[in-house]
Parts: sequence; C-alpha cells; structure tokens
Amino acid sequence: MNQRIEDYALIGDLQTAALVGKDGSIDWLCLPRFDSAACFASLLGDEENGHWRLAPAGAGACTRRSYLDESLVLESVWETGTGTVKVTDFMPQRDTAPDIMRIVEGVSGEVEMAGTLRLRFDYGSVVPWMRRSDGHRVAVAGPDSVWLRSEPEVKTYGHHFSTCSSFTVAAGEKVAFVLTWHPSQQPRPALVDPYEALEHALEDWHEWSSRCRYQGPYREAVIRSLITLKALTFAPTGGIVAAPTTSLPEEIGGVRNWDYRFCWLRDSTLTLGALLACGYLDEAAAWRDWLLRAVAGSPEDLQIMYGLSGERRLPETELGWLRGHEGSAPVRTGNGAVNQLQLDVYGEVIDSLYVARTSGLASEPHAWSLQLAVLGFLEARWREPDEGLWEVRGPRRHFVHSKVMAWVAADRAVRTLEADPELHGDVERWRRMRDEVHQEVCDKGFDPERNTFTQSFGSTELDAATLLIPQVGFLPPDDPRVIGTVDAVYAELSHDGLVRRYSTGGPAVDGLPGDEGTFLVCSFWLADALRMTGRVKEAEALFEKLLALRNDVGLLAEEYDPVAGRQLGNFPQAFSHIGLVNTALALARALGAPEEDAG
Repeated sequence: MNQRIEDYALIGDLQTAALVGKDGSIDWLCLPRFDSAACFASLLGDEENGHWRLAPAGAGACTRRSYLDESLVLESVWETGTGTVKVTDFMPQRDTAPDIMRIVEGVSGEVEMAGTLRLRFDYGSVVPWMRRSDGHRVAVAGPDSVWLRSEPEVKTYGHHFSTCSSFTVAAGEKVAFVLTWHPSQQPRPALVDPYEALEHALEDWHEWSSRCRYQGPYREAVIRSLITLKALTFAPTGGIVAAPTTSLPEEIGGVRNWDYRFCWLRDSTLTLGALLACGYLDEAAAWRDWLLRAVAGSPEDLQIMYGLSGERRLPETELGWLRGHEGSAPVRTGNGAVNQLQLDVYGEVIDSLYVARTSGLASEPHAWSLQLAVLGFLEARWREPDEGLWEVRGPRRHFVHSKVMAWVAADRAVRTLEADPELHGDVERWRRMRDEVHQEVCDKGFDPERNTFTQSFGSTELDAATLLIPQVGFLPPDDPRVIGTVDAVYAELSHDGLVRRYSTGGPAVDGLPGDEGTFLVCSFWLADALRMTGRVKEAEALFEKLLALRNDVGLLAEEYDPVAGRQLGNFPQAFSHIGLVNTALALARALGAPEEDAG
C-alpha cells in the first residue's frame, strides 16, 4: 500500500536522488542520473516494481526521523518493545559510481532487523539476474549492474526474486549496507568505507550550509529549502531539476501526472534570486552558465525546458505496467509540453541574465548578444497566443502573464542600456515595445467592472500568475488595479487561504479532465503580494501557514489538498522551496531584520 507523498524524505548525491519512506523503504531511485530509468519504482506501483526496506522486523513507521544538522543525511529511529534502533541513510557525493549507504545502529536493548532488496530495472519492469561474488550480492540486467555488501557481513538469502536478510543489533552495535551501481560492462568500482563516507558527507554539507549568509527569521526553513535546492542540482552541469520524480499526481486517482526531472527556464529568475541573496554565488553562476548553454542557438528554437545537460529531445511516453501512485495513471516519462509555445520564458531568460548582471556575477561576453537576439524574436511574436506558463493542453490564448513577461523582457533591456550606454542596442526601440505591450495588457487583460487582471484577453477567468505584476515591476504595488487583482485572486482562487493556479473548470480551460490541489508557489506569491500592498501581518500569517504544511523533515511537494490535508504532485518541488526562500527573505526585510540578516 502506497505511503502518502509527504511520508517520504530525500537523500541524494547531486546527480540523482532517492525517496525514503517512514517505514524504512526506499521506494524511488533512478540510476545513475535524475532522469535515468528507476530501479526502485514502487512509489508509482507496488513492491514488485522495486524497493529496499530496512527496518525492525514487523515494524511500521519509524518513531521519529530528522536530518542530521544542516545536511542531507537522514536518521530514522524506531522504538520497539525490545529496544531502540536507528538507521542512517545517505548518498555520498560520488567520485565515479553512485552509492546508497544505510547504517543500522543499536541504541538500547536488542532489536531484530529485517531487510528486503527488490531490484527492478527499467521502471520496475525488468527482474535482474542475481549472483554472489566476493562477499557481494550482484544484480545484472542489460546495461545495469548493482552490488550490495554489508560490514560486517550479514547473511542474505533469495526469496521471491528478492534479496532478504535477518539480523539482530544490540546497543552499540553497527551494521552498514552499501549499494553501488555501475555499467554492467565495466569492472566493479573501488570499495568505499561507509563510516568514512558518512563523516565526509556531514563535513561536505556542513561546509556548504555554513556559506549561507542569511541569519534572519525562519532560517531553519530557509536553509532546509536551500539544501533541497542544492540536492536537486545536477553537479556536472549546474542544471536544477524541477523535482526528482515523475507522475506523482496532482489529483489522487487523476490523470494530471507529469515528469518533472528536467530543467525549466521559467524557474531561472527566482532561483537565481534565491541563490544570490543567500550568498551562493558559485551555484548561481553555474545555473546562469547552464542557462546560456541551453538556450544557445536560434531564439525561434528556444524551449521551455531542457534535459540535465541541455538535451532538447524529451519525448513523452506512458508506462502502462505501472498502476500509478494510489492508482493515479498514466505514469509518464518525458514531457510533451517541451514543444509548446510559451512566450513568457523569453522574458524569464532575459530577466535572469539581467539579475545575474546587476548582482555582480562575472559577465559572459556573448550573453548580451543572446539577449538581443531573444528580444528581437519576442518583438515579432509577443502578439501571438500561446500555451502560457501553466502549460495548458487546451487551445492557445493571449495569456496576460505571457504579455507581462514580454514587457519584462523589453524593460530589462532598457534598464541594461541605460546603465551601460556603451552596449550595442537601440534603447528607443525597446522603450516603444515596452510601452506598446503595457498598453495592450492594460486595455485587453484588465476587467474594469471587477477591478482585476484576468487570465487571458477577453476572459473572465482569474490566474494566480497575475499576482506577479507588482513583483516584476509592471505596475506599482499601490496601483488600484494591483490591489483589486490581489483581492480578486484571494477571494476567487483561494481555499482556506491557499491559492489555486486557476479554476480548472474542465477541458474547456486546460484540456484535461479532473481537478488539482492548491499550488504552493502561488500561495507564496500571494504572501508576497499581500506584503507589497501593505498587508504585512496577513502575509506573515499566510507564510507561517505554508511553513506548517511542510512534512516532518521540512519538504514540500508542488501542491496541497486542503480538504484531504495532504501534499500532491511531484516531490520535493524546487519551485515551492524557491518560493519559500524568496518570501522568507522579503518578509524578513519587511519585519525589520538587519540587512546582513535579511539577505
């Protein structure tokens, strides 16, 4: 039976990640990369699709769990009738091969432990051939090879195409398990000492966390979100995945299940802002450089998302043998939205590079030329309808947010040229474009009777993305149209204070059946808008409500169902944690935290 999404914790090595349940089962792991096929896929099916459980015999959920200090090392504790035991799970930053390490330690009394390793390659569809070799259990299938060992050695036995173990730990005793993946045609990688690896992992995370210069209110939540964001970074390229999972449902039992193991351009500006504000200049530069490489080429070929290294082909496929999380099918890999026209991303790219330039990151010589090329393309296309930032699979529309981001693109170009007149560019041309877009949005995207901006030209639907209008500078926060929009979104799109992206309203709106939960990043945007319009106490209350939705180890999915009281969507979600960081920093400034503390 599936655990809830929020029952999982994240471990990772900056190239892939695993989800560990409260019951001690690793139910999701893709090797060797975030976007590789999963070898543990019970998250999206059942135990036969692969998992690795290590827990006291007959036990259910752990008594408590937490990350050690400011790290990604997870410690789960079970208090049983015969004693107490803890399991420490982590993935050390790899030299060559990825490892998962699980250290069992007796705390008091004596506890009987049970382990079940059920490897199923290619998203739970391939049963590997198992053999013994030099103290290891070795699983091989096609290109994949996995080696399992323990220190000291624990007797294992095969049962129902799984590797099982049963052993007892007393107070002070330790048993370490190491699972290592490598290409099956290559020799086994060198052994890594799990206890030394744990020390190094804690040292690495402590050094990284200590670089955070934010010391203001909500620091615990901010640093946990930054650690999560770091964990979702693909270290070889600097790309940041939206989430380490695919197809976790936006509605239990529904079809809104998407693959988020890719890098969205849309996240770039807010990600850069969070990293730069907290002092992570190297990570910000790596993300900026990934962005420049990914979008290089003709602007007409720009995509909304790319693979970890900038790959363009992300074909969407359904995996019919997986039943889906809690029966939420289909399970998909790849993402067909990659082929959509979403005009807002052009503005986000230009805004990201503007933020990088004005924040003092070392400039890249070709970055400005790229921005001019992107802006020239947008100048010719901004009047067209598109699929918008929510990637609707219904008809194209003139989405207000897309037009606002076209204004942002022109505005940032004007600001850049005004600040550096020696740069090549026609500032008057971009001023004219900026003015034209602004007039068009105000004339066609605003409903004067309801005093609110709408989702698209001529529609009556609302859109939480319009909350960003004061944040990007399109209108000042005290403009009556901004205040009216905030009030309208709050009244019509919120449920118990949490905000939906838009009214789903069936296929006529987004081309999909069913419904979805409230969208967490939109709820952070509402807190930002409330703060900017002078309602700081309301913003603070909403932010603290959002903090309370995190699971027991501080993680957030994409959405939240306020009726069922549970998280929904892919998990953990970078966009949600980016929203948390940026809102926390802005609130800290509004509440009067010292500048060096507020970021």
